[in-house]
Amino acid sequence: MSSVANWDAEFNRQPHSNAASGPSNGRESALLDDQDDVFMPDINLNAGQPKPPEEEEPLPEQTPLEQLTRHWMNERHAPDILPAQDVLLSSLLDHIRRQSETIQLLRGDPSTSEEEHIRIMLAQTEVERVKFIVRSYVRTRLFKIENYARYIIANEDVQSRITMAERDYASRHAHLLDQHFHVSVLRSLPESQAGLDDIPNFIMPPMVTEPDTTRAVFAHARKSTTVKTPEGAVIDLAKGSLTLLSFSAVADLIADGTVELV
Repeated sequence: MSSVANWDAEFNRQPHSNAASGPSNGRESALLDDQDDVFMPDINLNAGQPKPPEEEEPLPEQTPLEQLTRHWMNERHAPDILPAQDVLLSSLLDHIRRQSETIQLLRGDPSTSEEEHIRIMLAQTEVERVKFIVRSYVRTRLFKIENYARYIIANEDVQSRITMAERDYASRHAHLLDQHFHVSVLRSLPESQAGLDDIPNFIMPPMVTEPDTTRAVFAHARKSTTVKTPEGAVIDLAKGSLTLLSFSAVADLIADGTVELV
């Protein structure tokens, strides 16, 4: 029984080649010893086979709150409006609602102890912190939508990054701005100069405000990657590195989570 009990230990202790040889291990070892002077070339069984692709480095795991914080910081630092995170936002808002209801029930329960009241207060503080991040994230997106309303409604690529509610808000805001400009200024100008979509032939700001995607941003690499700048240069970003680059160079990496803005 002792030899059976120690089977695993013995298997791990012995070389795999010896274990696989079975009972004839001693005899085969002797034969191998007798043939030590025979040259045996190494045979590469994988010769001519393609090398297996290197495994892609995974992104670090994040909780829903950490994900929202990352998207919030990206939105605040990016000059352009980023893809909406409506699914993540909806799930967090539902969680906040349930947490708030639970807190109110526990506060109104006379059997709640003083120690539990302290825990309730800490939970309420955390809920308020999440609410602040949500409000700031939404306000940042609304600020960009108001600034670039006419640009958004004329650009299908940007419209694909925002929600239906944000698209309707941008359309209404652009319509109100058009009416305001027409009543205030444009109706007093010649017809040839009364359009908001005119492209000036001289050095002047464009009639439609667009985000400056050439603006520099601080990009923090969440995993090792490469970036191609608008000038054609290729830059290697090591995991954890912080680099000053133009937003247009890292826009796609921000969208897929490889890079975050700080």
